[in-house]
Amino acid sequence: MASRRDFIKISGLGLLGLGVTGGAWSVLRASTAWEDLVAEGIRFSPTYCEVCFWKCAGWVYKNEKGDIQKVVGNDDDPHCNGRLCPRGTGGTGMYHDPDRLTTPLIRVTENGKQTFRKASWDEALNWIADKMKQTKEQYGPESVALFSHGTSGDHFEHLFKAFGSATLAGPSYAQCRGPRDAGFKATYGAGVGSPEPTDIRDTRCLVLIGSHIGENMHNSQVQEMAEAIDKGVDIITVDPRFSTVAGKSKHWLPIKPATDLALLLSWMHVLIYENLYDKAYIEQYATGFEQLKQHVRRFTPEWAYGITTIQPDQIRATARLMAAAAPAVIVHPGRHVTWYGDDSQRSRAIAILNALLGAWGRRGGFFLKEKASLPEYPYPPYPQPRWTWRDTLDGRYALADEAVTNTLIEASIPKEGQAARIKGWVITGTNLPQAIPEKGKMLQAIDALDFVVAIDTMPMEVTGFADVVLPECTFFERYDNLRNAPFREPSLALRMPAAEPMGDSKPAWWMAKQLAERLGLGAYFPYKDFSEVLDWQLKQIGSSLEEMKKTGVIRLPRKSDNLYIKEGEPMSFPTPSGKIELYASTMEQAGFDPLPNYIAHPEPPEGYYRLNYGRAPMHTFSRTANNPNLTDLMSENDLWVNPKVARIWGLENGQYVWLKNQDGMVSDFSIKVRITERIRWDSVYLVHGFGHNRKELSRAFGKGVSDTQMITAVRTDPVMGGTGMRGNFVTFLMQEPTKIKES
Repeated sequence: MASRRDFIKISGLGLLGLGVTGGAWSVLRASTAWEDLVAEGIRFSPTYCEVCFWKCAGWVYKNEKGDIQKVVGNDDDPHCNGRLCPRGTGGTGMYHDPDRLTTPLIRVTENGKQTFRKASWDEALNWIADKMKQTKEQYGPESVALFSHGTSGDHFEHLFKAFGSATLAGPSYAQCRGPRDAGFKATYGAGVGSPEPTDIRDTRCLVLIGSHIGENMHNSQVQEMAEAIDKGVDIITVDPRFSTVAGKSKHWLPIKPATDLALLLSWMHVLIYENLYDKAYIEQYATGFEQLKQHVRRFTPEWAYGITTIQPDQIRATARLMAAAAPAVIVHPGRHVTWYGDDSQRSRAIAILNALLGAWGRRGGFFLKEKASLPEYPYPPYPQPRWTWRDTLDGRYALADEAVTNTLIEASIPKEGQAARIKGWVITGTNLPQAIPEKGKMLQAIDALDFVVAIDTMPMEVTGFADVVLPECTFFERYDNLRNAPFREPSLALRMPAAEPMGDSKPAWWMAKQLAERLGLGAYFPYKDFSEVLDWQLKQIGSSLEEMKKTGVIRLPRKSDNLYIKEGEPMSFPTPSGKIELYASTMEQAGFDPLPNYIAHPEPPEGYYRLNYGRAPMHTFSRTANNPNLTDLMSENDLWVNPKVARIWGLENGQYVWLKNQDGMVSDFSIKVRITERIRWDSVYLVHGFGHNRKELSRAFGKGVSDTQMITAVRTDPVMGGTGMRGNFVTFLMQEPTKIKES
């Protein structure tokens, strides 16, 4: 059956098409005085990075012509301490990329075929505003949904709330960190947040269970871990793959995938029944210990060995190592935790384990973070929506704190005898086809929608499904909200334009303001330039935009001196009981197990292997796969295969194979085999974010395999709706199954 909204390619329309490059440039000392640099014709301006959520602050250097040359870290920034990761330093490639989008595009039908044509901003914005007005009049403003990621989403969220819609979602919750937040909130009354308040610099024992510090490049954590290694920290890495950090570890536990919860329960058993837990801490701050003690009685290391394949003596030794270091110990909560469908309970187990060790709120464990009190710019109050994203849950996922992307997608699909609740999508800063599992449902929803708008810097897969494409300029060319993230001490970071937007690309704040004026919502954007908002906010705290242009970062004193809980100090937690809840009352009231239980997960069929995926230091998701600076470092992903498996299949190093999953899905492209002892025999591994099928991405097209394409089986977390994606299995095809066409 033909789709009424086909996937179409941009075919050069709206692309920069200029061979601009950064070029080599000599390294300047960041400590050189501002005035001296200006006198020499060198200019620089502050920014914070958009390549990942860590948002490190830096300086953008420009030559005497004003051309962007490089970016370096800001010495005063606690997120980076003056040092950027490869993604941050390579970020200028986003600005110089000749494949960039630089003009608005509108879907049209010519000679019976759908295509894009160039449009003016007025035409494109009027088209979107008319569609939003029509939807509001016919169905209500709530029927327009926003999918967003990154700082561009902040401006569109403001627009949507002014419009009357709270149908807002981002994959960062249901496809990434949501189960972690649900598990820790049920235990401590608050989620972990970003950046995580892990006191790695002072820890004596760091436990990484599926968290790949050094490959995920969470900047300050990587730096602190390097310092901790120099001080002799003991690292325990639990992973079916010998990751980079496993090579720095005292213990590597190559666990059987999908059995992590059994190991966590067994560690609890050892701590409690060998009397190694922090008794005074638990007695003062926790509740539910006796229930927990009875619950874990049977979860011995011998029991766990039969499930995890980790030897009982290793389980005991690592538990004792944690206890010896406590409370200066961290069982890291991770970030991407949507694995097997019981992920909130696994995160609960990690939270409980940290409590037993007395780590929460203690030096070397988890510090108590603080955020700057930054006044909100005065806007009129938002209208009250008639319904919100929560209504799309239909009684499911009782402990979801944010919108679940997949329920918004479901709400966009008409059911038998029932119209869809959502009629239009606006998508900014997120490439949904590479982020969302169950692609079939997404395509079904897109085909049913009245309109789809995509806002991006690059011609990603998502733009091919849009009715209108709006070209956003890169973070080097725009103002955005001040970065205000909780950390050891509050700090603010400024992003400002280092150059004029290339082509006819525009910042998100400008797009949102222009749409607001067309929708009769101009009162919510009472400024000519977003810099006015920043200057007003900074003046409220005794600074100014002009001052911050010279510093880039403002560090503010803590309002409280409780970076750590003082010995014996009374402490109230924002849980129903006011204590750390080892036995979670919110879980019980919502109908879930108040204590985590191990549940066995499906095993791979014969001849198939569990598909594991992860990060590389030089790439973030799919957004960097075309960056010319970063593709020089890694242009494609490869497939880690155990030598035993390679012998069975007759695979050789460097050989290209196609993948087929348990549901018959075949990869669009091939992937290079890497034979290594660093992966278990029952698993394979690849880096996420490759396998793009857009030819407009000249460096990324056809390079490697997209793990998202191979994820067709999803186990949904009943607690908060996270999509468990590591229950997929693949086998190898030695010959190209069909000639692949761009789809």
